[in-house]
This record gives sequence, structure tokens and C-alpha cells, in this order.
Amino acid sequence: MQEILDNAHVFNNGYDRSSVCDDVTSVGKRPPWRRNSCSTLASTPHSDMMVTHVNQTMDLLNGQKFLAAAPGNKQSSEEWLETHGLSHQALTLKDLLKKGSLVKRHGDVKHLMFKAIDIAEMEYKLNEAIEIYHKRVKWLLEGSRKQFGLVKGKRVAVLIDSSDDNIGFGRIDQVQRSLMKLIDDQLQDKKSFYFMSIGTEPIPLWSRVRDVNKRTLEEARDFVRNLYPAGGCNLLKALKKAVRLRNVDSIVVVLGSCCDQTNWRMFDFMEQVLLGRELPIQTIAYNTSNNLTHNVLKRLAIISKGRFHCYSATDVREVYKGFDIQMLLRQAQIAVDVLAKIRQMKAGKLGDALVSIESEVALEVEQIPESRFLPRPLNHHRPLSIDTPNFQPITSKKWLSDHGLKAKNLGVYQVLAPNAFDPIQDFVSVLGKSVQSKIHQRAMHQFEWHDGTTKNIHVDVAMLYQYQTLLGAEVKKYERRIEWLSSASRKIWGTICEKRVILMVDTSITNKQFIVHLQHSIRLCLEQQIANKEAFNIIAFGSYPKMWKSHMVKPTPANLQAAWRWTLDLEADGSRNFLSAFRVAVENDDDSKGMGSVQGIYLLTSGILNQEENIAASFISETCVGKELNFHAVLFNIDVTHIPDEHLPSRYADSEQAACYLRNLTHEGNGRFHWFNEKGIVESDDIYLLSQEMEQAIKYSKICSDLVQGVRDRDDERKEQFMLEDGNAKEEHTEIITPFEITEPRHTQLTLARLNLRNAEATAKTRPSTAWKVSRRKAGLPEEPYKDIAATPQRSTKSAKKVQKQQFYIDQRSNNVGTVYHQFPKSKSVRKQVPEPIFPQKEERITSKQWIRKYGLNKIKLNLHKYLHGPICRHDKINAKGKKSVTSRWFCSLFPSAVIDGSIRHVDMKSSELEQYEMEVMRTINRYTTRLQWLLSGSRRVFGSIVESNVVILIDTSGSMIDYMEELKRELTLLIWQQLREHDIKFNLISFSNEIKCWQDDGTVQPNDLSCHDAVQWASSLIAHGGTATLEALQYAFSMKDIEAIYLLSDGKPDTSCKLTLEQVKIMNDKKKIPIHCVSFKCENNSANEFLRKLASATGGRYHRCHGEDDAQLAIHRMLDENQCSDHDDPNFPAFTGDDVRIVGKEIDKARKYLTQSREIRQVISDYQAGKQTTDEGKSGKDDKRVSNRPFYP
Repeated sequence: MQEILDNAHVFNNGYDRSSVCDDVTSVGKRPPWRRNSCSTLASTPHSDMMVTHVNQTMDLLNGQKFLAAAPGNKQSSEEWLETHGLSHQALTLKDLLKKGSLVKRHGDVKHLMFKAIDIAEMEYKLNEAIEIYHKRVKWLLEGSRKQFGLVKGKRVAVLIDSSDDNIGFGRIDQVQRSLMKLIDDQLQDKKSFYFMSIGTEPIPLWSRVRDVNKRTLEEARDFVRNLYPAGGCNLLKALKKAVRLRNVDSIVVVLGSCCDQTNWRMFDFMEQVLLGRELPIQTIAYNTSNNLTHNVLKRLAIISKGRFHCYSATDVREVYKGFDIQMLLRQAQIAVDVLAKIRQMKAGKLGDALVSIESEVALEVEQIPESRFLPRPLNHHRPLSIDTPNFQPITSKKWLSDHGLKAKNLGVYQVLAPNAFDPIQDFVSVLGKSVQSKIHQRAMHQFEWHDGTTKNIHVDVAMLYQYQTLLGAEVKKYERRIEWLSSASRKIWGTICEKRVILMVDTSITNKQFIVHLQHSIRLCLEQQIANKEAFNIIAFGSYPKMWKSHMVKPTPANLQAAWRWTLDLEADGSRNFLSAFRVAVENDDDSKGMGSVQGIYLLTSGILNQEENIAASFISETCVGKELNFHAVLFNIDVTHIPDEHLPSRYADSEQAACYLRNLTHEGNGRFHWFNEKGIVESDDIYLLSQEMEQAIKYSKICSDLVQGVRDRDDERKEQFMLEDGNAKEEHTEIITPFEITEPRHTQLTLARLNLRNAEATAKTRPSTAWKVSRRKAGLPEEPYKDIAATPQRSTKSAKKVQKQQFYIDQRSNNVGTVYHQFPKSKSVRKQVPEPIFPQKEERITSKQWIRKYGLNKIKLNLHKYLHGPICRHDKINAKGKKSVTSRWFCSLFPSAVIDGSIRHVDMKSSELEQYEMEVMRTINRYTTRLQWLLSGSRRVFGSIVESNVVILIDTSGSMIDYMEELKRELTLLIWQQLREHDIKFNLISFSNEIKCWQDDGTVQPNDLSCHDAVQWASSLIAHGGTATLEALQYAFSMKDIEAIYLLSDGKPDTSCKLTLEQVKIMNDKKKIPIHCVSFKCENNSANEFLRKLASATGGRYHRCHGEDDAQLAIHRMLDENQCSDHDDPNFPAFTGDDVRIVGKEIDKARKYLTQSREIRQVISDYQAGKQTTDEGKSGKDDKRVSNRPFYP
């Protein structure tokens, strides 16, 4: 045996591991007096004083190996492996060979014989050890331990690299967040600590080590927040100060760049300082790929007997270079190698020394059942822990008959029936046809009934709200029942509802690998669902059926324990001869004579049965007809990539075909079908019925929402119609009424001649008379005399103002006509009326620039300066033409003066007009604030408003986005459903870092439910890593066809030059003219935000940045809910930088400025009127002659 152990090639097997962890082996082990005798575990072990029975002692010993998997929170990997390493557990290859015995020698050939139970136990423990090591590695990669490793020591000095390379542009935010996490996760549990930043000159936070308390923790956080680039990295000087500190037992060095000193000088100093002193230094290479930095930190850790840790945000493999993880991986690799040697032993070889031992090992292995080598759950061999249910379960179908929507009268047609009316229709004999009343159609909502007819529904909003609340409570009840059906043994068997049941278990050769799963399933059923039954039995079937008892027995604790012991001895063999087992279950006369006939048969199988479907279905149907017998089937399938030839069933089908086969059998047997796998329940008839009822409740709730929305839409239409009618009425009221013109009576030839003669006599006095001759052709009255063209008045091109008048004859002898004027035309007022603006009820999906053009202050005629455009008061000044100003001093005695835009103007407005103006401006401010609140809500808060119909969204997934990916995924999901799906916007998603990943390579797609679900799933798989290839992403987006806009979301500058990116984008977009809307996400760098703003401006797009939304929401709340918009400065909006919100905020500020000016001017008018009234009262008491100041106008 010693000769075998001395052969080095048995252990090496040609594999050199010297390079795996050379640095770790040179660190050195702890002295024996410093070693811990027991491991510090994450969970507290059981107290030995509570052990009262030998079985509990055995349970305690078995449970300790599972507690060993818990990582020690205060132990390094070296300390932890002293109690959990392979050497400590005797799991090395040397320990395995020591268990063998040398039986014979023939020359140089050596024969070893091992006990199969020893090999199986060794293999089991090795697999368990590998799992424990992997759990330890996973624990070391959680929280701040991933960035900084496990910080040892009670009094720690932390040295942080604050050089330009480490916390320069793009890195300081990530460094600060990581250090904050380190303080909150690990350093707050220390006894004392010390902080120092390493720049060109080290800068300590305190002069000495401080105790950890609430104040010092807050000071440490402030120190981290105020870190700034401080030049180089003078590590040697910082270490000189750190080693002089008192009461420090550990130093943590966080380095992200190369130090300024030479390596040999630093190593020489540390070796001399630490000579005879135990001060371990934990070195961390933080987010750097410089090999020189790694080597310096490794060497520094080895010299001080500390540990080295490596972290990289872009390459996850860098973290495995740390000493702690390398030790664990090395132990896991040794365990894997020992397992490989065990496999060689089973094949009959172990290097060159051990040969022809296959027969000895195989002889013992063949005598042990193969199921003994399968892994088992915890306490699998223990007795049952029986839990008797206190109620009899029922199926979901029966449960819904008592608790369903229909049973509780919660159907939507049942609720709406009292308020549903048939359309009134009657036959009119005069018309000869049926006439339907339209009054109800206008007053009520039309709704299609379940029978296809249309009814008029009176919508009671309060009642529907209460009904939706009841539906929500019912849905929650259904969810709780689904959770109950998906827990414990019901996840495997469903609910066993009958009182006399038989469990049929498929133990064919196909299930040889899963026999332990079958046994565990039976165990759970016996413990949780069988104890309250009247009788039960178990039948296992392969080629032949095997009954536990010849007839059903009562489920007493003794019988249940005996059934479990019988189940433990089951072995898989034969095919799936289902009908033979089914006949044994239903044709048992002993059951009929004893406990009664069986009521429920539950089949647990993993595939299709031997018999054809029609044969098995016919037999089951004939057996269950007329009897109180239900046949239920449970299908379990585990994904196996390869099935051995000896385990192939006689009839093979995939899982879908097997499920269809068994589903048809259960429906023929009046039963239920249940299907599960290692991931959970795939299909269940009980859960399906509950899901259908939940969908019905959701459908009813949607109907109620549609009815209420219909009422709202109709109410909005009525309001808009009323506003339009009201506006038309006001316009009609302000029109000038045109009086009816009464025409003069028609003159006869006689009266016409007299009038002409009178006119001729009047004109003869001013000009020479014109001769006229009597017509010789026809006797009669003379013709109209010649009219001078110059005397004829010219008609004005403007329409004459019509007046209301009445004409009459003065006397009967002459045709003289008189006129009486009843009403003169109204003169047009020079005053401007304050209009009442009309705003849309729903928000329009347009940009803020377009919205302000439609509803801005200038457009709705609420610009205060338009009403105050009176003359400037300049009495002593001379204008540009050398003449005095037209404004006279007399205006100051008639009109008050106010300072408007730096000039003194005369105000010709009344206080009532200004009050009307202020009321309209306040209403306008509230509407603008509502628009601003809409822009800052939902997905518009991050992405802005999507106004185009065909867009491409570029998502930055560089390494700097790693801390915001979860928030970004939530916002993307909200964007897809709230804007793209709701507004039917075609879209495509592209993520970019170092590489470009596109969701749909064919371009934009239609936003239906299927595509939106797929887009959300794609977005949830995004991972932040690499750089920022902005230009390449834009080039890829420009190559797509028919897109209207590009939305770019990023948190920083591109990898390429900003100037080059802008020039290239202008060239690409010269002909396409596609706007690029830039979204700044979590970016605090001014130059990066300026780049995004220039990119948006150069392409005609919009720039959006969500900054200060909390302050904006608070200000909006105060303005809308508390109605605090009277003050121009309070509440004050933050400085918006996004284009949309900035434009609306600017218009709000402008309106508030006008409101303040209007109130000041109204106060000036009130003061002027009060002063004028006082002056007039004083003058009325004097008798002297009043002199008018009014200038004389000739």
C-alpha cells in the first residue's frame, strides 16, 4: 500500500497545477496557536442540551454537515478550509486508497479490492463538498464582497486611490457607490476604522483611528462623497503613514492605477517594516486590467501575509484571480480529480499501478440495488411525519359551484339586469311601420346582451365601482386557492378528494433513474393527504402489478408507516402494463366485502402506457359508468438528454403526446388531469377552472370600465357642445343689430318731375341755367333737365351704416316726405374684451413647441402688454423727428400711470376688466401646469413624449449603466405598454455598448400584444458592459427604412470624438432629415449633456433630461391642489433642461409674471381713483372759479 501511495503519477496524472495558485501557496499558513478549533457559521447550530433521544442525536449529527455549507462571515477562505477542506474531511485520493486492501500479487501487478459502500459514500461526500465550495464562492461574489472581497480584522485602515486615473471622468461615480456599499455592508460592523485618500499627497480623514459609531460612519460617507482627482498615486507615502497608526490590525488598499514608486523600493520597505510584526494587508485591484498593478498588489499581499482581490466591471473572469476564490476553486478541482479517479476505478484502471480490479469492485456493486446510489432528499429514510387534514378537500369544479361568480350573483349581466331596458318599439298605423323611441338611446348607453340583443343601460357609476371592488376581492380569493393548490403534495398529486382511494405508481424500467422521486412523491402524499381518508391502498406496476395490501385498509399511523417502508423497497423493472394494474384495483372482491369499493384511482406515471388509447379509454369508460368511481392521472416528466437503451419503454412518445393520451383517459373516467415537471405545474384541470373564472372576472371588470368611460366621453362631448354653443351665443350678443330699412314710396311721373324741377331751381342759383327744349316728338311733361357731372355725388366704396327710420308724407297736396329716426347705429367700442380661452380636455400627443403655438398666451390673446399699449409718458423729451411727444400732460390728469417694461405708460383699463383678465390667466396657468404634470408622469418622465408613428429606440448598455439597469428595464416596459402600444406606434429596439444588438433585424414592427411581450422579455435580458459605440448605433439605425425618428438614450459621451460624431451624423442625415431625440439618463456630466443637446439640435430633434422631478411634482401639487399660483416666486419650478418641459415651464413663468403685473396695475388704479375722489371733494367746497386743464382744440 505504501508503494502505491508513493507513486506520484497516481495523483498528478500528467496534469501540472503548479501555475494555478502559486501566489496563494506562498502566503503561508497560520500558526497552530492561531487556528480556530471550530468554524464560525452563518446559522446557529442546535444546542446539545436539548437532545433527549438517540434519534435526535443522530438527526443533529446529520444536520451538522448541512450547516457546514453556511459560509463563515468572519473567516477567510484559508481559515474556512481548515475545517471544510478535503484533507480535513479525509476526501483526498490518499484517503480513498487507504480504504482499499491489497489481496494478491502476481509479479508487478497489484490487485486492490474496495467495498462498494465505501466508494459510494466517498463519491457522495465529494459531490457534497463541491456543492459547498460553489456556495462559498457564490457568497463571496455577493454585495460589496464582489468589489472588495471579505474585509478581515476589527480595526481597519482603508487607503483609497484618488489619482486622476482612478477617479477621473467616468469612474468617480462608480467608485463612490462601491465605497458606500463597502461602508454599509462590512465596515459598519468593525470596532474602529481609518480612511485615507492616496493622491500626489495622502490626505487622511482623521489624525488617528476612530471608533465606529453613527457620527463617524456619516463622516466616512461624506469623505467618500467629496473625493476628487488628486494627481498621481503616492502609495509608498500612504503606507508609511498607515503602518505608524496604533491599534490597527488590518490595512485595506484599494488601487485602480499604477503607483508612482518603483516596485523594489516599496517591497524592500514593507519587508523591513513588517519584520516581526503581524499586520496583514488586503490589496484590491479595483476595475483595472493593468498587469503591473496586479503584480504589485499580489506581491504586497504575499509579503504582509494578507490577501489579494481583483474586480473588473467589464470582465467577470477577473474576480476569480483573488486568493480567496482561487483556494476554493483549487479544492473543487481536486475533488473533481478524485471523482475522475473513482470513475477510472469503476472501469478497472487507476494509472499503471492498479489493473484488473473491475471484477472485484463490480461483484459487490452488482449485489447492491442501483437505487442505493441515487441522491436522496433530507430525511428520506426517516419515518413519516403525518399531518392529518382537518377538512375534506373538494375539486375546483365543486368549489366554484359554491364560491364562483355565478353562485354569488356577481355576473355582469346579473348586476346590470335591474338597470337594463329593452328598446321601446311600437307599430304606427298611419305610417304603416314600426317606430322605435330614440329618447332612451340618447339618455342611456347601448350594450349588447348575452343573447345578442341590444339593451339600454343606465350606468350607475357608484354601483359599478362597488361591483369592481367585489370582483377584485374574488380574484384575490382565486389566487389564494391557486397558491394552495400549487403547494406541498398538491403540487404533485393535485387534491385527493375521494374517501376511498388507490395510488397507482409507474415503476417501469424507464423510471429507474427517478425511483427516488417517485418514492418521495408517495411520502408527501401519505404524510399530508391520506390520513383523513376512510381507506387506501398502493399498487406499483411494471410488467406486473404489485399490491401493498390485498385490499384497502384504514389510514392509521401504523398502516401509513408500513406503506412507506414498503415503498422504500420498490425497484424499477419491466414495462408499463397499466390495464393489469387497473383491473386489480377495480376487480378486487375483498375491497367490496370490506371497506367498500374504490372511489378514486390516482395514476402517477412518466409517459405513455403500453395499451392503445382507444382500448384503455374504452375499458376505463365502461368501468366508471354507473359507479362512484373517478380515474385521475398525474404526469411527471424530467428533461433527460439521453435515455440508455436498456431503459427505453415499449411505446415511446414525447411529453405533449403523453399528456394528450392521459388527458383523454381522465376525461373518459370522469377524473382530472395533472401535469408537473421539475420547474413546477405545467397543466392542471383544477387550476385551469380557477384561471377561467379569473379571466371572466377581469372581462366583467373591463366591461364596467368601458361603460364608465362611455359615460365620461358622452359627458365630455356635451361639455364641448355647450361651450361651443355658449361661445356662439356670446358672439351673436355682441353683434350690431342691423335695422330694417323702410323703402320710400314709389314716385309717379308727376311727383318725379316736380322733384327734379325743385332740384334744378336750387342748382340754378349757383351756376348758369341750362337750356332745354320741349320734345316735339311726343307731347307731355318736359324731360329731366341736364345734370352736371361734377355736381353728382360720388358713392363711397365703404358700405353705408344702416339706421332704423320711418318715412311719411307731410301733407296730401304735395309729395313731400318726412322721416323719423327710431334708432341710430351703435358706435364700435375701442376697448378690447378679455377672451375666454378653450383648451382640449385630453392631452394631445404633440411637442410642447407645437402645443404652445396652439394654446400659448399670444395665441389665446392673453398677452397683458397688448392691452396696455398706451402712449409712453414723455412730456419733457423730444422725439427723433425734433417734435415734442404727442402725449400731452392733460393725459396724466385723466389716466393713471404705471411702470410697464421699464417705461411709464398711461393705463386705460378698468379694475373689472383686470379682474376678468386675472381669472382667465389663473385658469390658463392651471391648464399649463396640468400639461407639465402630464409630461412628468409615466414613461414620459424618462423618455419624453413619443410623437412620431414609426420610431427606433437606441439604448445605451455600456458599463457605466450597470447600476441603473433594473430601473431602465422598468422604464422600458412602461414605455412599451404606455406609449408605443397605446398609441399604435411602430417601433424597434437597439442596444449598444461595444457591440450592437437589435431586437428585430427586419426593421420596425406593429405594436400588438405578442410583439410587446416579446420586446419586454428582450429588454429584461439586457446586460450592462463595455464601452459606448454611439456613432455605430446611429449608423445602424439610419440604415432602417421608413423610420420617422430616432430616440437615443445614453448616460455619457461616446467612445469616439464628440465633434466627429456630430459631423458624421450631419452627413448621414443630410438627405433623410430624420430627427434624433436625445434622452439624458442619470447623467450628471455637463459636457456629456451638452453633446446630447447639440446632437438633438443639429438634427431637428428634442433634448430631454429628467432632472429635479421631485421638486417639480411638489410645486405642481401646490399649484393645483393648494391653488398657490398667486406669487410669482413661490412655488418655484426647478431649472428644467429638457426642451418639452422647459418650454411649458417658461410659458407658466410668463403667465405668472403677467398675473403679478395685472394685480399691481389694479392696485395703481384703485389708488388713483381714491386720490381723485379725495381731490374732487376738496374742490367742491371752494367758490372760486374752476379752471379747466383741458387744452383748447380749434
